[in-house]
Amino acid sequence: MLRTAARRMQVRGYADAPKGDEMALTFAAGNKVFYDKKVVKQIDVPSFSGSFGILPKHVPTLAVLRPGVVTVVENDGKQTKIFVSSGTITVNDDSSVQVLAEEAHPLESLDRSAAQEALSKAQSELNSAANEKAKAEALIAVEVAEEVVKAATA
Repeated sequence: MLRTAARRMQVRGYADAPKGDEMALTFAAGNKVFYDKKVVKQIDVPSFSGSFGILPKHVPTLAVLRPGVVTVVENDGKQTKIFVSSGTITVNDDSSVQVLAEEAHPLESLDRSAAQEALSKAQSELNSAANEKAKAEALIAVEVAEEVVKAATA
């Protein structure tokens, strides 16, 4: 009897199918709103659990963004690439998606030489870190700066 009840509880549940094949994206950062409930085809995001793509009817998800490039594929096929420093992504069961970034900038606005300078500064701060807190903060700055350099070079 208990085994039957346990098996019933272990059955995998799936998200309810959204209405239609549309996915509404809201993407904002402290400095700008990039999309406000705009219907898009696909979103590719960098997260600490790995990079992943999102299509309509994606299983509900909550993830923490790592520094990197978010790619939005609009319905007409146009791709927009935006660098994010960190943040969260939420995929809801109605196929709506919210990307909330700490800081975000379109790739075309990134300055490669400024990114290289920021990386050098972050690396020297890491080398001169006096305590664990300063070291942890410098490691984060290095990680973000490395990803900005990578994105600015792409």
